[in-house]
Amino acid sequence: METIKRLLGVVGTALLVAITIYACDSDSFLDSPAQGTLSSDVLANQNGVEGNLISAYAMLDGYGDYGGWGTAASNWVFGSVSSDNAYKGSEPGDQQPITDVEFYQWSTTGTDGYVNDKWTSTYDAINRANATLELLASVEEISDSDRQRIQGEAQFLRAHYHFEAWKMWKNIPYYTQGDADFRKPNTGVNPIENVIADLDSAIAALPTSQSDIGRVTEWTAKAYKGRVLAYTDQWDAALSVLRDVEQNGPYALADNFHDVFSAADDNTSETILAYQASSNDGDDDGDNGNYSDRLNFPHSGSPFGCCGFHQPSQNLVNAFKVDSDGLPLPLSSPNSWNDDDDNFAAGDMTPVDPRIDWTVGRDGVPFLDWGNHASGWIRDRAWAGPYSAKKTVWEKATEAGSSVGWSSFQLHSQNLHLYRYADMLLLLAEAEIESSNGSLENARDIVNRIRTRAGQAAQGPTDNIEVPIDDPSITWANYEIGTYDTPWTDPDAARAAVRMERRLELAMEGHRYFDLRRWGMAQEVLNNYLSVEETRREYLTGSDQYSDRNNLYPIPSFQIELSTVDGEERLVQNPGW
Repeated sequence: METIKRLLGVVGTALLVAITIYACDSDSFLDSPAQGTLSSDVLANQNGVEGNLISAYAMLDGYGDYGGWGTAASNWVFGSVSSDNAYKGSEPGDQQPITDVEFYQWSTTGTDGYVNDKWTSTYDAINRANATLELLASVEEISDSDRQRIQGEAQFLRAHYHFEAWKMWKNIPYYTQGDADFRKPNTGVNPIENVIADLDSAIAALPTSQSDIGRVTEWTAKAYKGRVLAYTDQWDAALSVLRDVEQNGPYALADNFHDVFSAADDNTSETILAYQASSNDGDDDGDNGNYSDRLNFPHSGSPFGCCGFHQPSQNLVNAFKVDSDGLPLPLSSPNSWNDDDDNFAAGDMTPVDPRIDWTVGRDGVPFLDWGNHASGWIRDRAWAGPYSAKKTVWEKATEAGSSVGWSSFQLHSQNLHLYRYADMLLLLAEAEIESSNGSLENARDIVNRIRTRAGQAAQGPTDNIEVPIDDPSITWANYEIGTYDTPWTDPDAARAAVRMERRLELAMEGHRYFDLRRWGMAQEVLNNYLSVEETRREYLTGSDQYSDRNNLYPIPSFQIELSTVDGEERLVQNPGW
């Protein structure tokens, strides 16, 4: 999406303040144009409308030049560290609010600030989409086809950002360009109905393809609608929509698993929706790179220098182990798969799914093409263990890193996938199981296709990082992966297999907490996880137990205060907070 990237660097920053002013220009103190901003008259043309739209796209990474790491669209804090996949990492005391999230202590002042950053960035993005629609309505000299396209893109983005808010809080206000007062209640409304209505409008308005890679299309909106339907247990409808995308849409699994996360392959056939990251594009701060994920690299002893956050858990590492058939050990040995407490390093030839070494940095194993992961790459091993995150790291050969900005080495042009085809297929597999019109055999076929792809290539030596899983150059691991060759007849067994596949395929991508919650498994799984993991990482003894209130994040106290009208708070806090 080179055009979008270029506009993010050249136009997006200049429009940020102006967009907010245009969207809220009914406020009296904004009646006079502020110095250093663009007035609505200047923006009232097609370039202005397109610039507003690009600025709405710019928020896909969650970063709006303010706030902290909690704004990350990858949801590494709120969807991964809050689950059994990852620790906060780093060292004690650094970014304490993330530890509070990990400990399920979400009412602390620090967590409230992180959650407020997430709320603010999400609704800033919604504001930008609405500003685009409001401005579009005032501009006449735009062709019907462009008008329809812009409207569809803005409505899709509005739906996406509201859905992200719904995942966090569920009880949220839904804003459109017609709202005159931002102090809307979050009770007595069904935001999902509005999300689906916006997606339906986007489906009707958008073209089936776009010349600028990264812009959303009719197929993007259809796939996303299927996602929303699946997340809200509307299984019959989800099955119909997702089958349509699978059978008729433009998407396909990438040839091998790592291609999805390679800076050399920004947009593959698997990309449904991604933040189009950019580095060395003329932006002085490098902020068009993956800004909110730049802490998640190995620390000072590594080539990266900082910062050692978002470390994979021992529980996740053990989940990648397989049985004699190459199938997940947690399914065939549910009572013993998580017994191993030791550092799972190179030379331990316990059979494992090859996706482990595209996901987790392990001692002695090549870390893409940066050399072997080593003990000195970890900031505090006694605190958060020996493993590093890997999916957000770019290959040295791609030279994708930024040359400017704070911790510039971690700012890079590797795209951030917000929704990819493997994710969609696994939602379809769920729908095949849960819908009365579904087929367990279709679900098995989907899982086998994903597992077959996972076996196409493994982490190879640093000078040849993609090799067959049985390549003789691999001396550090025993990679095995099998398929489910017996027909599925038991819905419970099929359900367990699909859910395990989501964990393995999407590990460290910010989905795990939200999956466990929607499956109704969060309290049982996460409290069982803590009971074992606290014997491995002593600091976890300070965690609270996961309780019912942790099924939703608290609405930020500052936002509740802002919603007050005549002494009445229109935003109502989520239960238990």
